[in-house]
Amino acid sequence: MISSLHLKNTATYDGAGVELKELKKVNFIYGANGSGKTTLTKYIYEPTATTYSDCSINWYQNQVIPSLVYNKDFRERNFGKETIDGVFTLGEATKEVLEKIEKLKEKRKAIQEDGATKKKTLENMALQQLDRDNDFREEVWSGIYKKYEGDFKEAFRGYLSKEVYKSKLLEEQKNNKGKLLSLEKLQSYAQTILDQRPVTISKIQEINFEAISQLETNNHWNKKIIGKADVDIAALIQFLNINDWVNQGRNYIQEDETCPFCQQSTISESFKQKLNDYFDKSFVDDVNTITKNSEQYSQLAENLFNILAAIESTEKQNSNTKLNLELFSAYLKTLSSILQSNRELITTKLKEPSKPINLKETSDQFGQISTLITDANIVIEKHNVIVANYDKAKNELIQNIWKFILNESSVLISNYIKRRENLQNGIDKLTLRVEKLRNDYKAINKEVITEGKNVTSVQPSVDQINATLQSYGFHNFLIVPSTTDTNKYQIQREDGEMAEATLSEGEITFITFLYFLQLAKGSTDETSISDDRILIIDDPISSLDSSILFVISSLIKELIKNIKEEKGNIKQLILLTHNVYFHKEVSFINGRTKECNKTKYWILRRYNKTSTVQCFDMENPIQNSYELLWKELKNRANSSGLTIQNTMRRIIENYFKILGRFGDDDLINKFEVTEEREICRSLLYWINDGSHTIPDDLYIERQDDVIEKYFDVFKKVFIHTKHIEHYNMMMGEEQLK
Repeated sequence: MISSLHLKNTATYDGAGVELKELKKVNFIYGANGSGKTTLTKYIYEPTATTYSDCSINWYQNQVIPSLVYNKDFRERNFGKETIDGVFTLGEATKEVLEKIEKLKEKRKAIQEDGATKKKTLENMALQQLDRDNDFREEVWSGIYKKYEGDFKEAFRGYLSKEVYKSKLLEEQKNNKGKLLSLEKLQSYAQTILDQRPVTISKIQEINFEAISQLETNNHWNKKIIGKADVDIAALIQFLNINDWVNQGRNYIQEDETCPFCQQSTISESFKQKLNDYFDKSFVDDVNTITKNSEQYSQLAENLFNILAAIESTEKQNSNTKLNLELFSAYLKTLSSILQSNRELITTKLKEPSKPINLKETSDQFGQISTLITDANIVIEKHNVIVANYDKAKNELIQNIWKFILNESSVLISNYIKRRENLQNGIDKLTLRVEKLRNDYKAINKEVITEGKNVTSVQPSVDQINATLQSYGFHNFLIVPSTTDTNKYQIQREDGEMAEATLSEGEITFITFLYFLQLAKGSTDETSISDDRILIIDDPISSLDSSILFVISSLIKELIKNIKEEKGNIKQLILLTHNVYFHKEVSFINGRTKECNKTKYWILRRYNKTSTVQCFDMENPIQNSYELLWKELKNRANSSGLTIQNTMRRIIENYFKILGRFGDDDLINKFEVTEEREICRSLLYWINDGSHTIPDDLYIERQDDVIEKYFDVFKKVFIHTKHIEHYNMMMGEEQLK
């Protein structure tokens, strides 16, 4: 069945359009000419036409059922030619054959309904699967991608949409062969490999500090270098501890005998010889050794420090340095301080050889610096290996990154996969069952067609149409099989002449509708006479007199009865008409039943060249004129004061004229209050065709309080005449106590 229709941007339907929701088995649409009824039927007949590209039609359980549409186009298609397509229906057959066909159709229907139920379940399961997929997609995007985007965005390149990222994650779950590394290592490798394609890095110069370390530990530094002890002046020099002072003074002794210290002629040749004997070759050699070591140390210290300072400067400018510059700079600063201190000690030793010194060893600082350089070179070597094998290393790193992510999210992923597999297993099993039902349906449907073809014929339709024509007074023409075309009809006069061109409008309309009813029961194709279908009927009583209108109404009411009782292959009816009487006649149920849950009513209107629709659900909006007057009173909030006043007058006129017991004055005199009497006179004014003057404007203006005064007087007319029960019945109120 059709569950809903939405028409827009076509004919009288604007951009918002009109929507008919929750259609029932039987649907009545009342609308005046030009309100959009025919457009609706044309759309159902040809929903794929480009003029209806913005319209939509929804089917119950997504099961599309062939639609048979009766409108003006139907008549022109089928009766604008010499012959008419024959309608195959079940002809003469044994009771057993007919019962067999009916049982097959019932079995086919049961399979179809079971299949529809299971397809609906499948759709729901698919929606559940879709919801789970969407939830999982959002979870991995926000909980994984966003979390690691900053570190591993390059590894995610190519998977930067939610759905693609989710698919990649599930693919890695199946195929990933990476190693599980720590986040810190992955981040470090990512900086090398993923930021940009790396280049080869030169190793940092290794430092050899053994030579300077050996100098720092040389014994000469702490050796007391003094003169020869067996010289007679030695005792005095050493007693006074002036060895270094005397040694330095020697440099100032001239060729004469003047003492450089007291400036007296005391420096004799023998004293000079004693000084030379005291500061002998051993002393000189030791001093020379100290001097040599000092120069060597100073040179080594300067060279090494310059090298290290150059390394520091270079690596600070290297954005891709592998050296721990913070520690390196700290160690270098300490080293500089030690070297300076040692140079000062050595300077002192050179001035005063007799004083022992202990140089501070720089081996720890050099060792720490060398370790930093070695560590950096190890990283550089690995880096350069990576550069040499960049593509392989990059792929391995990306695999390792996904491995880490999979491990971090293992619970989330495994739960999703498990739930999805369980649901997919259910979907697969149900799909097989649906497929089996589909095959069973095809097999039974083929059997129905085969059995039906053995007993189908176009003759029963001819006989039934002719019988209906004869019974309702159409004696001057009939339907006969074509003499030239197999399974075709012709319309023939009593004298044997063809009658298509001479039929009246009413005759064509009537025979067209009878032909349509035969199509509803059969088909022009003998293989599809048992197919389900829905009927769309648009004003079948145009140009017909009242007697034929009654016949058409009776035929349609029989269709409606079968549809409601689910007899036959007609599953739904949508009837549209502009004729109030026909609408009331065809929609009449019985004298007791006012509503049916298998029936729905609409009124289609056109205002300012635009169609609108109003739904009345199970309540028939087309009633007799007296009921409509009372209905207007009940909806008085949406009516004007003058309309309400006129409605009250018409009700009083109709009701009390029927009773015939109350004249105008009788009704007016029931009121004792002058104002109420004048209002009653106003209500009755037009009944007497102008025998009284128009009352004061006070009683006909549109203010809400005045309308309520009119309504109060109207109600009191029924109270004073003791007919309040009728008022309560028509207004749907409880009787006054």
